[in-house]
Amino acid sequence: MTYSIITVNYNNKNGLEATIKSVLNQTYNGYEYIIIDGGSTDGSLEIIKKYASKLTYWVSEPDRGIYHAMNKGIEKATGKYLNFMNSGDCFFDSNVLQNMQNHLDCDIVEGKVYDLSTNRFSFKSTISPTMMFFYRGGLGHQACFILNRLLSEEHYDENLCLAADWKFFVKKIILENCSYRFVEIPVVSFEGNGESTKNLRLYEEERKRTLEHLFPPRILADYERFYDKESPMIDLIPSFNKTSGLQKVIIALTKFLIKTQRLFKR
Repeated sequence: MTYSIITVNYNNKNGLEATIKSVLNQTYNGYEYIIIDGGSTDGSLEIIKKYASKLTYWVSEPDRGIYHAMNKGIEKATGKYLNFMNSGDCFFDSNVLQNMQNHLDCDIVEGKVYDLSTNRFSFKSTISPTMMFFYRGGLGHQACFILNRLLSEEHYDENLCLAADWKFFVKKIILENCSYRFVEIPVVSFEGNGESTKNLRLYEEERKRTLEHLFPPRILADYERFYDKESPMIDLIPSFNKTSGLQKVIIALTKFLIKTQRLFKR
C-alpha cells in the first residue's frame, strides 16, 4: 500500500463530505483511507456511515484534540507514506496521488497548496529547508507525504494545540537531517482560515516555546536578528564574505553616502 490518507474531523459535516469525495475520486487506488472523528454531533457520523464501505477504518469518539486524533490515525496506518487531508481540505484534483508516484523518493515529500480564500498558491516552500526557513514559517502540512516510519517512531506532540506538525518537521528535517523534496505538483485546495490562522497568537507562542526547548539561546539569538529581514542582500552574505576588497569599497561608499545625507539635512 503506497498511501495512508488520514482525515480528522469534528463537527464539520459539509467539509468532511467534500474531503471524502476528493479522496475517493482519486484515479490511483493504491491507498487506504482512515477517518478519525472526535464524536461529532452535527451529522458527521451519518456522512461517515454513508461512505463506510469505501473506508479502510473509521471511528467516532471523543479525543483530546486534533493531534491526538492524528496520532490515532497514525496507529492504524499501514501505507508507506502518510498524508493528512483533514475535513474541509481537498485534493487539488483527481490525479494527485497518481502524479506523486514518481516523486516518493525522500522521507518527506511536499507539493503545492492552493488557498481558496485568496485564489492563489500559498506557503513559501523551498528546495532545501534551512533553520531560517522554519524560523520564519513552515511546510504545508496538508501537502506533505511523510514516510510512515517517521511518524510511527515519533507521534505528534499532544501537549501542543496548533504547532505539533511544525515541531515534527523541525525535529526531523533540521535536527535529524531527514531527506526532503519539494515538487511542483498541486496537492491540496483549502480555505486559508484554519485553526493556526484563527489563533495566530497561540500558534506563535507554541512555536516560541518549542524553539526554546530544542535550541540553546545562543543559537536562537542569531535567527532572531534576521527574523524580519527580507533584503536580498542577506542571501549574498556568503559570497560577499569572500571578497574583502569589495567589502572595503562598499563600506567606504556607504560611509560617504551617510555623510552626504547628513550634509543635506542641515
